[in-house]
Formats: sequence, structure tokens, C-alpha cells
Amino acid sequence: MRPIGVLLVLLLGGLIGCATTKVERVGVDTTTDLSGRWNDTDSRLVSEEMIKDVLSRPWIERFSKEHGNKAPTVIVGTVTNKSTEHINVQTFTKDLERELTNDGRVQFVAAKSEREEIREERQEQQSQSSQETAKGLGKEIGADYMLKGAINSILDEAGGVKAVYYQVDLELFDVEKNLKVWSGQKKIKKIIEKSRLGF
Repeated sequence: MRPIGVLLVLLLGGLIGCATTKVERVGVDTTTDLSGRWNDTDSRLVSEEMIKDVLSRPWIERFSKEHGNKAPTVIVGTVTNKSTEHINVQTFTKDLERELTNDGRVQFVAAKSEREEIREERQEQQSQSSQETAKGLGKEIGADYMLKGAINSILDEAGGVKAVYYQVDLELFDVEKNLKVWSGQKKIKKIIEKSRLGF
């Protein structure tokens, strides 16, 4: 190998060897947009705004009047990812569940997967727990309303600039009557411009 080639190899090796990783801890509510894709900030802000909206609408007051000030029982159903990218929908539905539960104006029914595990525990208690402490069967509370929805996106890209548009649609349904009692929508638009030098 020529001396100049050896020098280049050593120089490149030195640059790679000098690469460091820097980690900085930030608050979980800090806005971070590294890639421009859907992230935890989008999930948190959208869930907070949409739950605030759904709980401010007439359906909740109407239900309360019709049922003697009883709080409605809600369940989060399927939220479908129809976007152009991978989105962990479970974290978004958990954000929705948290906002609904912590608000206090509605009761919240466990999700389908969670109910199965609780039912198994209750069934096991029938033979393994004392009569005084075993929880009875057939006493679950049925949901009055189900929240369902979808996340969509549109991608536009040209000359190193990318525009990503997200639209989150949620709808609340009366489980017994199949009536849609609320429809909400949240839109997010991001412009991502990458440096020509790259990383």
C-alpha cells in the first residue's frame, strides 16, 4: 500500500475512533422532533386535545341526566394506523385511556386483552381463594360508549424537503344504540428539510 493510502486509512480510523455518543436526559413532556416522523410528543398532544374535546361535548351531560348523574362507562376500541409509516398505535391508545381515566368524569372499562387476563384471575379465585375473598362471576360493567378511530398521513417530497401531514380521526359510539355521539379530528403538519451534507 502506498504511503498516502496508509495515511488515509489511519486518518479515517482516527475519525471513526473519535466518534462519541452523547446522551441528555430531558423531561418526558419536552418536544422532540428528530426525524420528523410521528413521535411521543404527537401522541401525547393529540390524545390530550381530543379527550379534552370529547369530554366537553353534550353527550356526557345528556347521559348523566338520563341516568341519574351516573358517570358513563367508556372503552377504547381499535385505532387503526393507515399512515405511510410505522406508528405504535398502542402507545397512542394508552395515552387516550390515561386521559379518559384521569379526568374522572367517565368510568373506564379495561381493554379486551386486559379483560381476558382479569377473567382468568377471577376464574382461578373460584377454586383457589377463600369464599370470603373470591370475586364473583358475571359482575362486569358493560361499556356505554366505545371510542374508535384511525391515523392517516399524506407525504409530499421534493428536492430534499419533505412535508408530512397527519390526520387523526376519532369517533365515539353508543354501544347499545350504535349511534355516533361525537366525532373529533386533529391535524398535524411537519416540514422536514435535510442537510445536503448528511450525517
